[in-house]
Amino acid sequence: MIRPHAKAALLASAVTLALGASQVQAQDTFAFVTHAQGDPFIQQIIDGAQAAATDLGVTVQVAQQPGGAPEGQLRLVESFVNSGVRGVATSVPGDSMASALNDMIASGVLMVQYNILSLAVNAPYVGEKSVESGRILGAMIVEKLGGTTATGTVIIGNCFPGFPVLENRAKGVQESLATAPGLTVLGPYDVKVSAVENYNRWEQLYAANPDAVALIGLCAPDIASLGQLNEANGDRFVAGGYDLTELNVRAIQEGHAYVALGQSAFVQGYLPIALLVNAARNGVPLDPGFYNAGSQIVTADSVDMANGLPPISFAELVAMSADPAATAAYYKPWTDALTAEILGTAPEPVSAEAE
Repeated sequence: MIRPHAKAALLASAVTLALGASQVQAQDTFAFVTHAQGDPFIQQIIDGAQAAATDLGVTVQVAQQPGGAPEGQLRLVESFVNSGVRGVATSVPGDSMASALNDMIASGVLMVQYNILSLAVNAPYVGEKSVESGRILGAMIVEKLGGTTATGTVIIGNCFPGFPVLENRAKGVQESLATAPGLTVLGPYDVKVSAVENYNRWEQLYAANPDAVALIGLCAPDIASLGQLNEANGDRFVAGGYDLTELNVRAIQEGHAYVALGQSAFVQGYLPIALLVNAARNGVPLDPGFYNAGSQIVTADSVDMANGLPPISFAELVAMSADPAATAAYYKPWTDALTAEILGTAPEPVSAEAE
């Protein structure tokens, strides 16, 4: 997990200074390429990237594609590279992108992966420890159901089957659910990523298993869908999943969902841009490595925002989930501690993402 350094010498070297005092150049334009266009969680990541652009005095151009087709994502990256951007931050929803991305990197294009990675790409990755986050989520659900003596059916949904990060989350969830032998685990089922399809898939799964005691989603749209479904059915099951979007937080606030794990969307947007700018200005190589964005754990009774950030109430989280400016202000202690030393070397190998 990335935490602020305690040493005064490092704290004095805030991000704007650590990345170089040279005047902004015309070529200080960077690209940010995403999957799942229109998803509120993805927008929170973009907000983080734009906050970094403001802090560091660069231009960030954003392109999004609906869904997660690797070929579509690659076309967006290629278009930016052909336009002459200095570097690209991109999620990588398929290993089929790796060869072309590596050719770009070999030609001098700076690149950082975030949120969805390919181990075959020769670039650092910013994201959560995916298996461990699944373990945390599964353990929270087991505890809510009564601990290791819990019984009943639990349904798992995955909006992008085959994506390594999501498959790793599922693995972690299943590990924790297995500590309660009386639970019957169904899935993971494909619940799709668009809001309408996502709700319909969960509705169908619950209709087929009306006695299910818990429904667990692995993607950003799930908690909003599960909260709506639970409300429509008298709040009969425990709902849990990922990401601190406004709709997800509201579902917890209203008592229709129990727990959401955030994966530090702001960090996943801000840190890739900071890494690219540091590499461009200071000539630092962007070798493969893992930057842990941190796992946030939120229920109606407790809020852990990770990354050494100050405590906040649930009400403050609700307000911040819909306010990019407030989010950027809240993360200021973390961004101020991003020194050139921190940005210069990834703290862990990429393989640590799946530990």
